[in-house]
Amino acid sequence: MTLTDTRHADLLLQGGTVITPNGREQIDIACRDGRIVGLGDLAAWTATETFNARGLHCLPGVIDSQVHFREPGLTHKEDIESGTRGAVLGGVTGVFEMPNTNPLTLTAADLQAKLDKAAHGAWCEHAFYIGGSAVNAAHLAELEQRPGCAGVKVFMGSSFGDLLAAEDDVLEGILRSGQRRVAIHAEDEARLQARKHLAQTSGDVRDHPVWRDVESALSATRRIVALGQKTGRLLHILHISSGDEMRFLAKHKHRVTVEALPHHLTLAAPECYERLGTLAQMNPPVRDAAHQAALWEGIRNGTVDCLGSDHAPHLLEEKSLPYPQSPSGMTGVQTLLPIMLNHVHHGRLSLERLVDLTSAGPARIFGIAGKGRIALGMDADFSVVDLNTTRQIENRWIASRANWTPYDGMTCHGWPIATIIRGRPVMQDDTLIDSPAGKPMRFWGVNPTATP
Repeated sequence: MTLTDTRHADLLLQGGTVITPNGREQIDIACRDGRIVGLGDLAAWTATETFNARGLHCLPGVIDSQVHFREPGLTHKEDIESGTRGAVLGGVTGVFEMPNTNPLTLTAADLQAKLDKAAHGAWCEHAFYIGGSAVNAAHLAELEQRPGCAGVKVFMGSSFGDLLAAEDDVLEGILRSGQRRVAIHAEDEARLQARKHLAQTSGDVRDHPVWRDVESALSATRRIVALGQKTGRLLHILHISSGDEMRFLAKHKHRVTVEALPHHLTLAAPECYERLGTLAQMNPPVRDAAHQAALWEGIRNGTVDCLGSDHAPHLLEEKSLPYPQSPSGMTGVQTLLPIMLNHVHHGRLSLERLVDLTSAGPARIFGIAGKGRIALGMDADFSVVDLNTTRQIENRWIASRANWTPYDGMTCHGWPIATIIRGRPVMQDDTLIDSPAGKPMRFWGVNPTATP
């Protein structure tokens, strides 16, 4: 299968097991001008550069649709360069970055400032969310159509200032402005504030899921789904942490897509809090094994549409503050693929299902042009992995400015060997190649002048 009669590639991947829409295929991949132009037995092709993929699996590029890279304003924790460097070292080819920076990402100028930073510092493909707020609701229909915008992100709880959208009238105004799917952090702010004294009184991080209980997440999820139905807006509910939410959302799949996190699928209370302390603190919280089992059931029965890392770095000094003054959030973009490959190894999901959750799923949910599948004409983005490698995650491997991971010391079976973006290797065997050259992702209907 070839896109043209010209049998020369800029990059030729040879001999790997390729995950295509047909399943696992032992084929070669030819890339030219950033796209896939040939698939199959390409022994007759010439190439400027070849990549020996024998013994390896070539996945469509992994897209992490929830990261916090802290730039501008909080770059002592992370910036776009270090965050995307971690992404490509972990086999991730594209990221969606969140709006809770300083200043918040609420205007066209805020969005453009991030795109300008990424133009010189991003190692991977990228897009940025606009925050949905009472102050910009009237302009969201225009803002969400700007090139480089991943869509609208709404914080029903766990945010601050103009980014917090806790009241139903504010939420309805946001949902009525625009057409793209809206990403939601669903925790009920009023309930969180009413119960905060529980955490303040105990001072014990093991009470984090007691303070931020299941009802705080479920009630917010019920409210936003009802508002989505009222306004006709499609929703994407982020980082589901409980079986209660998962069972509720399974009844609303006609208009709601669902994200799960490796953190919630891997860590469980109370053990993680006893072992990691506030390093395990995140919002919504890691819950007990029964809720984790329900999340895995959501993976198996198809309720979950994609995975994100919710990479949210804080320095160790900040995380060492007494609970609950300690900030919530963990690193995650660099460990997303190793952690999930380890779950594949242990039989918790298939490699094909992992591809659906990390490549095809994000492309389908958000309408990303050219991404999500290994097929003729698609962008030549690949996460190349070795399923037979056994390796330990270590803090010293983490590129984040935070310099730590909750998985320090964990052994993983399966590892990212190379990251290839638009036909250009950017990481191989833990070594970065060349310099940052990531481009904004394209979305169907957003930038009609871009070539899909």
